[in-house]
Amino acid sequence: MHEAVVKARARGRRVGVVPTMGALHEGHLSLVRASVERCDETVVTIFVNPTQFGPGEDLAKYPRTFDEDIARVEAAGATMVFAPSNEEMYPSGASTFVEPPSVAIPLEGKFRPGHLRGVATIVLKLFHAVPADVAIFGRKDYQQFKVIEAMVRDLNVAIELVAGETVRESDGLAMSSRNRYLSSDDRVRALSLSRALSIAHEAYRQGERSTAALEALMSEELRGVDSVDYASVVDADTLQRYDIVPPKAVALIAARVGGARLIDNRTLS
Repeated sequence: MHEAVVKARARGRRVGVVPTMGALHEGHLSLVRASVERCDETVVTIFVNPTQFGPGEDLAKYPRTFDEDIARVEAAGATMVFAPSNEEMYPSGASTFVEPPSVAIPLEGKFRPGHLRGVATIVLKLFHAVPADVAIFGRKDYQQFKVIEAMVRDLNVAIELVAGETVRESDGLAMSSRNRYLSSDDRVRALSLSRALSIAHEAYRQGERSTAALEALMSEELRGVDSVDYASVVDADTLQRYDIVPPKAVALIAARVGGARLIDNRTLS
């Protein structure tokens, strides 16, 4: 994989990479198409990374649809797929990890300890295996993108990062590989995440600047889900919470509905 990318770049070809864990949906494919628009070659990586799953999480049952994924990315214009084994990415005795930046501490850092450490580690490893010009990630995983952005800056990684917009179903539900865990009833209840974000955004647009008030509005809308890890309004860059909403802010939600833990976010502007 490394040799193929190096040779392509030596020929003057601009290379993009779209890291994924497979089980691809239209959100992923929109990132592939964004790479195809920007680059001459597009590599899609497919790897279910064990180090970003905590104890009791869904590593074993995470959907794996490799053959369908290959067909989808080829149709979207990808020219290469990198699908390594666990042994290739984590050789026997591997014990080196990337300590994630401070932006990883709140939110997911609190509720999924070690998750973003695993994300930072595998993304840096993928950047070494696929030394592309551009890497494209989805904005739905907002904190993940901010972690990768800070890591690239702090470790002087020579790659351009692009954030693709969240792709939603017609009813507003953010597309996710974990949506397939939802029953029909769960699917209806899951719509409260996007509704809660819309309610907070509208209140912000109408002049509400109290963080607690906006979070209360979201929490009220989320009463029908099974549990809420967080429904927070934070600084869009640092992910720190302030009593008064900062000039650049984002609302983020993580909630459990049926068998799925779902995340979503919306910039407040």
